Amino acid sequence: MGKRLLQQRRGKASPSYRAPSHRYLGKISFRRLDDREIVSGKVIDLVHSVGHNVPIALVAYDTGERVMIPANEGLMVGQTVQCGAKAEVKEGNVLPLSAIPEGTAIFNLELRPGDGGRLIHSSGSYGYLASKETNLVTVRLPSGIFSTFNPACRAIIGVAAGAGRIEMPIAKAGKSHYMHHARNIQWPTTSAGSKNPVDHPFGGGGHQHIGKAQTVGHNAPPGRKVGSIGARRMGRKKK
Repeated sequence: MGKRLLQQRRGKASPSYRAPSHRYLGKISFRRLDDREIVSGKVIDLVHSVGHNVPIALVAYDTGERVMIPANEGLMVGQTVQCGAKAEVKEGNVLPLSAIPEGTAIFNLELRPGDGGRLIHSSGSYGYLASKETNLVTVRLPSGIFSTFNPACRAIIGVAAGAGRIEMPIAKAGKSHYMHHARNIQWPTTSAGSKNPVDHPFGGGGHQHIGKAQTVGHNAPPGRKVGSIGARRMGRKKK
């Protein structure tokens, strides 16, 4: 009898694959959405969170609120940041898309107004505001895709801090082990073709090859749902 696949064990949500959320500082978010046109705050600390790859800024606003937002390049402790529709278009400030000029670099973009930021908040990432219409704002995401958003969605001006993180060589396997261990990510991983037939559908054979079609439909059973799931196409494009 074969073993359960890695994705099956991970989907069970056992402690072996559960993220150590008790070690996370908390959720990054903007201050609550209200009608105030501008609110000032002060950066009281820059901290590292295990669950994020970008430095976290602790901001204390004049309203008494304390929030955690991803830090931008050049942000310092003691610096004053603003939030609101009338805030200055300056790095580190939080503004709605309707108040941001076209061509401005932004990050930690809200998917819906008030959700606190769902897109573009990894280290060194940024998008830019491409165009504005009456009820839609077009933003170029780091992937190169142009997507439209509600003008009331907020974002931070500038570039997320921590650029160059993935360019630094890891050098040792031990360092990679601790990097993955911090988030409870199973490492190292074994390729599917090098496993035994009982461990993976692509395993076995006289040499390492898949031996069957790599594409599989969405309705396949969990023990077979590996490879390119529901792929629209495979291979190189014909010119």
